[in-house]
Amino acid sequence: MVDFRAHNRESWNRRAAAGDQWSQPVSAEVIAAARQNQWHIVLTPTRPIPHSWFPPLAGCRVLCLASGGGQQGPVLAAAGATVTVLDFSPQQLAHDRFVAERDGLSLTTIEGDMTNLSPFADDSFDLIVHPVANTYVPNIRPVWAEAYRVLQPGGALLSGFINPANFIFDDIQPGQPPQARFTLPYSELTSLNDTERQQLMAEGYALQFSHTLTEQIAGQLDAGFLITGFYEDSQPTHPLSAYMPTHMATRALKPIQ
Repeated sequence: MVDFRAHNRESWNRRAAAGDQWSQPVSAEVIAAARQNQWHIVLTPTRPIPHSWFPPLAGCRVLCLASGGGQQGPVLAAAGATVTVLDFSPQQLAHDRFVAERDGLSLTTIEGDMTNLSPFADDSFDLIVHPVANTYVPNIRPVWAEAYRVLQPGGALLSGFINPANFIFDDIQPGQPPQARFTLPYSELTSLNDTERQQLMAEGYALQFSHTLTEQIAGQLDAGFLITGFYEDSQPTHPLSAYMPTHMATRALKPIQ
């Protein structure tokens, strides 16, 4: 049996050490601007989250969920929020601590699993920021259920995720029409043969899982959320971006009882 969680944690540790796109701590200039209320963060590759999706940040209790890397958490802390960053990669969390120490920010980092928020009591947060990350777990229903539990009534969950159609195609070459190979939902534990999976793991890639829009959207609704915002985005370097949006984002509210 493949221990995908341990493998993915180590993969992200290596990506963080190598300066992956999502493992590059923001600059001191970005933090200085955020302190002057000039800031933006992303859930998806390029499109900033609309400021209208956020509550007032002064004193706002924010959970950056599976969101280490020294990016979203430090910016929100500089803008006045009380920030906790949870991630399963110690190296990703080290980037958040680096920015906090460099720029005199107060934030908390916790190593943990996005599907299990047992370190937190019910109603602990006013806002959860959850960039593209649930592609690294096979079952996302616990993510939505736990996010709902730890949010204060009236709180918001901002989530980014991958368009599941991305996972139909294999070995996409620039300038060539994509060729469908896989059925959905896709899992690198079962959709690949043993040789392909072992090669992928040997090259250090994290194992991924697709999720249907039913799981992504209806999963949030079934957890109790009301979805109040949606947009699409694309990864400019991804060959499929010439054909369709490659990513999506949602804003979901926990109703006030």
